[in-house]
Amino acid sequence: CGAYASSIATSVAEKKLPEFDVLFGPAYKGIPLAATTSVLLHMNHGIDTGFAYDRKEAKDHGEGGMMVGVPVKGKRVLILDDVMTAGTAVRNALSMVRAAGGEVVGVIMCLDREEIGKDGNSTVKELEQELGGPGRVTAILRMRDLMQWLNEKSRTEELKSMEAYREQYGVKE
Repeated sequence: CGAYASSIATSVAEKKLPEFDVLFGPAYKGIPLAATTSVLLHMNHGIDTGFAYDRKEAKDHGEGGMMVGVPVKGKRVLILDDVMTAGTAVRNALSMVRAAGGEVVGVIMCLDREEIGKDGNSTVKELEQELGGPGRVTAILRMRDLMQWLNEKSRTEELKSMEAYREQYGVKE
């Protein structure tokens, strides 16, 4: 979460990501990511933000519904994701936030696998286009960063596996 907070603070300061009001963490992994990142943004970077998340199933009692946390209606929302592959989870989160009246201004993920998206372009480029342009989707690490690290550490078996994966699913540059 420290890496998310630092990356968000840097991207906002450099105007790569616009300012936002709410962090959204898709259930279930995104819930602790959004909560803890929100705390670290406040403590370490002076950025105050609310957080919200979804449920896998609508609750019909208590506060009810699919969304939990601060209301996203009329708010600028930044989605947190763990690993970006085809972008399915992010697209689902986009739909949910928009249906609740929020404006998604960007996405930050831990690892971008640099895969080809549904339209034959990179998943990241497809999502950036949908969200307003380059820089709206930020990754802490990319597949190539991981591969470089494996190479530097002489971890050839893992590197070969990742090269084969990238050859099959990755964006060709």
